Amino acid sequence: MQTLPKVLVVEDDRSIASALSQVLRTSHNVVVATTAQSAFYKVDSGHYDLILLDLNLPDMPGKAVCQRWRESGLETPILVLTADNQILTKVNLLDIGANDYLTKPFSLGELKARMRVLTRGQTHRPKQPVSLNVADVELNRQKFEVYRDGKLIQLRLKEFTLLECLMEHAGSVVTRRALIRFAWPGTEDLWTNAVDVHIKHLRDKIDRPFDRKLIRTVHGIGYRFELEAAVKVRQ
Repeated sequence: MQTLPKVLVVEDDRSIASALSQVLRTSHNVVVATTAQSAFYKVDSGHYDLILLDLNLPDMPGKAVCQRWRESGLETPILVLTADNQILTKVNLLDIGANDYLTKPFSLGELKARMRVLTRGQTHRPKQPVSLNVADVELNRQKFEVYRDGKLIQLRLKEFTLLECLMEHAGSVVTRRALIRFAWPGTEDLWTNAVDVHIKHLRDKIDRPFDRKLIRTVHGIGYRFELEAAVKVRQ
């Protein structure tokens, strides 16, 4: 018998949580948390294939919950449920680590479609090695750390994810659309300028303090991460 995908519904409105549990129970193993602290405990205690996260929790803002999970290294896809349809809110949600969002009210069909996209991507993504080493840059997925020339570089989540994608395809051009699919899975309608803005911030930290620039722009297409850094002459 096939195991159903396990989803954590983080929603303080018990009527909404109950309704979601009812409509999803035939296709998912649903667990409900009505507070942030309860959600933290449940995630620490078991594996989930997807998290549905409401932003209005009684003990902590949903944005802070999402950010805390991502900073701790949690990779489970997070679908945010929000009543706020302001564009800046959407961008901020993606920037702190949400994979996708739905504005209330939403249809059951749309919810299930978004959930399928996120769980499918999670299921088929192959297991990756803990560390990537290209040129003089080392990226550790497990520790969420990046070093260049032995120096620790502090990156935000999306900067880290974009660098990871570029390093995985070092020497090859990665299109802006491919970067969107990697860093914001399930959000195909995100404008490509969002990638350019995050790449600029990434360059300020990875390239600007060093003589050799590793992230190259391929105009009209995307970006390429160079395979080799400058050769150092030691006296």
